[in-house]
Amino acid sequence: METGWIGDADLVRAIGHVFGSTGAAPVAVAVLTPEHELTATVGAGHHSTFEIGSISKALTGMLYRDAVERGLLSQETILRDLLPLENHGEIGSVSLSSLAMHRSGLPGLPPGMHPLRRNYDFWIRGRNPYGDSLADLLEQTRNMRLGAPRPRYSNLGFQLLGHAVANAAGSSYEQLLHDVLGAGFSTPARPEQLGPADLTGSSRFGRPVAAWVGEALAPAGGVRATIGTMRGFLRSVLDGSTRGYSALDPVSQFTPRVGIGAGWITLEFQGRAVTWHNGSTGGFGSWIGLDREAGVGVVVLAAQHRSVDRQGFRLLMRFAPPGGGRAVS
Repeated sequence: METGWIGDADLVRAIGHVFGSTGAAPVAVAVLTPEHELTATVGAGHHSTFEIGSISKALTGMLYRDAVERGLLSQETILRDLLPLENHGEIGSVSLSSLAMHRSGLPGLPPGMHPLRRNYDFWIRGRNPYGDSLADLLEQTRNMRLGAPRPRYSNLGFQLLGHAVANAAGSSYEQLLHDVLGAGFSTPARPEQLGPADLTGSSRFGRPVAAWVGEALAPAGGVRATIGTMRGFLRSVLDGSTRGYSALDPVSQFTPRVGIGAGWITLEFQGRAVTWHNGSTGGFGSWIGLDREAGVGVVVLAAQHRSVDRQGFRLLMRFAPPGGGRAVS
């Protein structure tokens, strides 16, 4: 294991068996069990913020479920009821419940986004490909045709879902996120809104990458958080005190072996029911997962474009007790 990890000794020892060499990128890890809350970092402080990527979708799913439970909207509410889509064709008839399950018929990205040009700007020039405003996003969806309502992972769907739910609450997305899930999350819309605590991510080759910021992006992949914020959020999920908790319960099959709630994914891993989500931006990787029966959860944040799924699953299995049941110290 690379030296430099600081934090709770039990977690630092476990990281040695799971991570191997971390490279030069900052990484932060939190593990919660019924008895302990453990945190360790390398290259980052407890106040450093990471892009959490598509874990933002799990948060948005909880905002949606909370809004349903408060009677602000229903599962039958359609986008046209909450966003100015009267002249946009088929997209206005999409239900929020189908968006939350990735079963709306929407593509992964809006067709008006010019993905080839944006990918070129990102990979060759290192530019942020997702700096759109909400108005830009809505314009890109004009006259878009829907596909079949089958499972299809859609960033666009969760962008629209988050902003629709915020409008139902008479709020911005970031304010609703603070009101429902806590003030530690941020959704910067422009680079100048970033501060000294906001880490700069890197490509898998170590090249600095522009921050992925943008108003439209926030509900699907534009949230930032510290490891402390994520640890507190994970605690509220594990003890069931968080609002929108029902988002974790699967309501449909995404694949034959994978269930989906509102954003959250469930699957059986090494004989355990794991509820989880991952995230990836141009310069960051992230993972959050829970064994709800054992009362154990893990968060991994890395300031580098890399998958940390394997490390997250391995840490979860390491701290959850064998054979199921509640964790013990």
